[in-house]
Amino acid sequence: MEFIDEPPRRTPVYTTTQVLVVGGGAAGAAAAIAAARNGAETLLVERSGALGGLATGGLIILLLTLDDGRGHQVVGGLCQEVTERVAARGAAYFPPKSEWGSADEQLVAQYMRWGLVWGSGPHSVRYSVAYDPEEFRFALNTMCEESKVRLLLHAWACEGICDGDRLRGVVCQSKSGRFAVLADVVVDATGDGDIFASVGVPFALEKVLPWLWFRMGGVADVDAAFDAGAGGLRTVNPGQVLFPWGATDRIIRKIDATDPAALTLAEIECRKKVMAAVDDLRRTYPQFKDAHLCEIARDLGITESRRMLGEYVLQRDDMDRRIDDAIAITGHWTKYGALYWIPYRSLQAKEFSNLLVAGRCISVDHRTHHATKEIPPCMATGEAAGTAAALAVQAGTSPKSLDVEALQRRLREHGAILEV
Repeated sequence: MEFIDEPPRRTPVYTTTQVLVVGGGAAGAAAAIAAARNGAETLLVERSGALGGLATGGLIILLLTLDDGRGHQVVGGLCQEVTERVAARGAAYFPPKSEWGSADEQLVAQYMRWGLVWGSGPHSVRYSVAYDPEEFRFALNTMCEESKVRLLLHAWACEGICDGDRLRGVVCQSKSGRFAVLADVVVDATGDGDIFASVGVPFALEKVLPWLWFRMGGVADVDAAFDAGAGGLRTVNPGQVLFPWGATDRIIRKIDATDPAALTLAEIECRKKVMAAVDDLRRTYPQFKDAHLCEIARDLGITESRRMLGEYVLQRDDMDRRIDDAIAITGHWTKYGALYWIPYRSLQAKEFSNLLVAGRCISVDHRTHHATKEIPPCMATGEAAGTAAALAVQAGTSPKSLDVEALQRRLREHGAILEV
C-alpha cells in the first residue's frame, strides 16, 4: 500500500460542550434529547441534513417492537413519546393495548399486512408501530428544539481526540473545512462505531446484505394487490405501499458496510433492483398499472457493521437473564417471549472513561444484535447514554464511575421500563 505524508496542521475549535453526541439517527437523537433534558449543554453532530437515520431516510418505518411478545410493553421512555407525538398527528398505526398478545388469527393477519408481526408462529399481536417518516423526523426535530439541543447538520465526525483514557472531543469535516468539538462526554451513535474505531477501541465486524426500501403510491386497490400476491406492506398513507426490497444478495454478495467501494456498489445495484421491481409490479398487477414511485430510501438498509467489544458483551446466553446494571430491556421482533436486559457496561468502552456508545453498535454478540439493532432498543440505549452523560457531568465524574442505581432511577422517572 502506498502512503503520502501530510504536513502538520492546526485545527480550529468550533465549540466546547458538556455532551457531544455523534450521529443523528434514532439512537443519537434520543441520546441528545435525554442529555439536554437532564440539564447538560448538548451538541448533536449529524453528517446528513436530517435526523432519524434509517428510521426516516432508510424508510425502515416500523418500530419492531416495544413489547415482549406476550402482551407486555418493555420499551417506553422517548420511543413511547415519539410514538404518541406521531400518533397525535394521525401518522402512526399500531394495535390498541387490549389486543397485545392476542392470538386471534384475523387480527394477526391484519397486522401482518402492516409489517407489525414477523417471525415464525404460532403468532400473536405485537406492540409494534408503523408510521410516516417525515412525521417521525418532525417529532425528533421538535423534541430537540424544545430540549434546547444544539444541532449541527452537514458535518462529518472523522476521529476522536485522545487524551490518555479520555476523549477531549472529536475532529469533524465540513464544506468549510476541518474543525474540532471539545466535550466532557462523547456519545458514539454513528451506527458503524466510527468514533470508537478511530481511537482504537476493539470491535467485531460483520458483513451484511444491503437493502433499499421504497414506497409506491397511487395503488388502485391495496387489499386486492395484496390478495393477488404483490407483496409489500401497508402504510399510514392511503393508496401507498412500502416494499422492503432491493438486496444485492441474488446477484452479488454481502458487503462490509465500512468500505466505501462496497457501499458504492450496493447503492447502484440496489437501485437497479428497485427499478426492476417497480417495472414488474406495474406489468404484473393491474392495481399498480398507474402507480408511481414515491421514494427510494436515501440511506442503505445496513443492519450491522462494527460492534464494540466493550466492558461487557451481551450474548445469546444472556437471553431472559436479569442483569443488575440494566439500563434498557428489549424483546425480539421475530421471537415471542425472548427478552434481553441490556447492561450499562455494554455502552462503555474499556479504554476510555468518558466515551459511551448507543444504538446498533453497542457491545453485543452477533446473534443478540438481531434484537438490539431495532429502532426501539436503539432509542432506549440512546436515552440511557444521554442520561448517563448528563448525570456524570453534573456529578463531576466520568460515565464509567457513575452510580448506576442513580442512573436507573432517573431513567424510570422519565418513563423507561427496566422491569417486566
